[in-house]
Amino acid sequence: MPNVIYIIIGVFSFLIAYSYDWLSLKNIPFAKQLAGLLAVGLNIYATIMVCISPAKFDVPFYFLFLGACLLPVSLSLLIYSLFIEIPFRSTYLKRGVGSKLITTGTYALTRHPGVLWLALFYISLAMLFPSATLFIAVTLWLIMDIIYVIMQDRIFFIRMFPDYNSYRRRTPFLIPTRQSMLACLKTINSRDKTKKV
Repeated sequence: MPNVIYIIIGVFSFLIAYSYDWLSLKNIPFAKQLAGLLAVGLNIYATIMVCISPAKFDVPFYFLFLGACLLPVSLSLLIYSLFIEIPFRSTYLKRGVGSKLITTGTYALTRHPGVLWLALFYISLAMLFPSATLFIAVTLWLIMDIIYVIMQDRIFFIRMFPDYNSYRRRTPFLIPTRQSMLACLKTINSRDKTKKV
């Protein structure tokens, strides 16, 4: 029964995340930042508690090895896309809506690369801490995340960024295409060359 509570806390963290974009549009002082901190904090807490829950499955060693290799890669990509590639201060710390729509790098790959990296992160955790509780949690939380980005795509981002519709037309929603992979690599390479000059 306690494990169910942690799954619910994880679901609740996504509900708070939904309010984050609404609060950004409403421009209410400190409310956006509080919602963001709560959403991230509760999600991290729920994830840790579900991972350390008992009743683990026996899995082959290579599952653990693959999970251990995938975990740092997926976590690094998640942090990069959500907190480094996007201007941190204007997006997360200031009131209101972020100042700029990012369409390069991993955001040329898909409109919501964070969903891909979070899915890989959860898969790596499921390999490292295999349990029925974690599988249920990961499934529910990924569904909540997909609902969240659908709302962002259809409701919030169109109102936040004037050029979002043209970005939607040229960049896939969640599944990368060959063209979007090339665009991602091209913009990352051009950014690297600009930094060296």
